[in-house]
Parts: sequence; C-alpha cells; structure tokens
Amino acid sequence: MYIFFPNLNPIIFTIGPISARWYGFMYIIGFLFAVWYGKKCIIKNKNAWYEKKINTLLYSVFLGSCIGGRIGYIIFYNFPYFSQNILCIFHIWEGGMSFHGGLIGAIIVMLYFSFKYKRKILEISDFITPLIPFGLGAGRLGNFINSELWGRVSPNFSYAMIFPNSYSRDLEIVKKYPQLQPLLDKYGALPRHPSQLYEFFLEGIILFFIIYFFSKKDRPIGRISSLFLIFYGVFRIFIEFFREPDPQIGLLKNIITMGQLLSIPMIISGLIIMYQSFYKK
Repeated sequence: MYIFFPNLNPIIFTIGPISARWYGFMYIIGFLFAVWYGKKCIIKNKNAWYEKKINTLLYSVFLGSCIGGRIGYIIFYNFPYFSQNILCIFHIWEGGMSFHGGLIGAIIVMLYFSFKYKRKILEISDFITPLIPFGLGAGRLGNFINSELWGRVSPNFSYAMIFPNSYSRDLEIVKKYPQLQPLLDKYGALPRHPSQLYEFFLEGIILFFIIYFFSKKDRPIGRISSLFLIFYGVFRIFIEFFREPDPQIGLLKNIITMGQLLSIPMIISGLIIMYQSFYKK
C-alpha cells in the first residue's frame, strides 16, 4: 500500500537559459498572500502607520527572511560544503533555506523598523506573525515538489511514500540495515514518511488557523508573537521525529536534530514573552 511519489516536474517552464521553478514560485505566492492579508488587517484595524509603511515593511521583511534563510542554511546545515563551493551559495533554486535563519533575518529587519520609527518590536511582530504560516505551508509544498526533505524510512507504515531520488541515501541505510534490501530491490527506493506534507499541514494550515482565530480579537502586545513561537517550535520538534536528518549532520550526539535544537530557543522565547504579556497586564 505504499504511495509512489507523483511524477512532478520542479520546473514550471523554461525560456532559453532561464527556468521558472515551483520552489521559487511558492515563495512568491506566500509573499503575495502576506501583502493581501496584511492590507486586509490594516483596513480592519484602521492603523494609519501600517497603512503608510506596509509595502516597505513587508518587502524588507521578505528580503531579510530570504537572505537570513540562505545564510542560516549555510551556517547551520552545510558550512563545510559551501566554504569549498562559494558560487553554490547563490544557487537558491536548488533549495537550501533554513526557517530559523529566515526568522533571525526577519527579526533583524523588524528591529531596524522598531528603532527607526520608535515602535515596539513586539507590536510590529504581532502584525507580521499572522502573515507567516501561509508562506510556510507554500514553502513546504515547494519542498515536496522538489522531492527534498523527505521523511525517515518507515517500512511498517502502510501509507509511506517512495521517493525515487532517495536511492543513494537508501543505499547507505541498507548497509546498516541489510533486512531492508528486499524493499529497495522491489521499489527502487525505501518507503519514507512524506514529512513535507506533515509540515505543510501543521506549520501551514493548523498554525495559520490558530493564529487567525487568536488574532481576531485585540490581544496584549506580544501575545500573538509568543503563540507563534511556541506552536511552531512544538510542531517542528514533533515533525523532526519523522523527517530524515540531514546526512551531512545526522543526529547531534545521536539524540537530537539541528531543527529540534534550533526550535528549543523559540519555545523558551515564546514562553518568556507570553509570561511578560500576562504579567504586565
């Protein structure tokens, strides 16, 4: 009952040497949604400052998150490779973005706006936070179409997925677990959790509706941001148990993945902000 990965072409169309890819297109969709939904929130809340600055703010946050996401991936996940292949840093169409790096990049941009316009950083982040989950979900669909970031091998899960491009990685796993060789011979790849779809569901759909319904009413400053940090961190730590660790890193100390390690400070920060919002109230 295994499911075979659908034959999806990661390239939408090609014109000469230029190719438009679904992975990048998903980022554009996420950004366009953020602009549309952000303007809708401004109309609802009648906030004059955001009405004037929304385009500059969102473009800056998007650029900061993209740059931070790429730098974060290079530093956290594959620094030895990129230090030896400098030009590959710019091959963003091949994938390789870190959410946690993107979050740091977005925070730096929001800090800049906070200092420049004398507004509270948590007030700005409360405005930005509801716009994020949709883009996260779109990005995970891009990962799925690229057939990357697949889940861990799970031969006993009936609805596991066969990703043909995991074959080279599967060969390494079979060396360690020879009993999986018949499955590799039969299907050409080992059955894995479609963890990209798990992330799409939790980080995209579920997180969006949690933030959406919570933000429909006025909340103390920082409450929405803290909720995002806590739930994303919890969801990410949970999903990492089903996601194949990056081969160049593996499990840190044979216990924890890099994604789980980076999510722990998010949860702690969210709890601190949540506590302070209640305390100040």
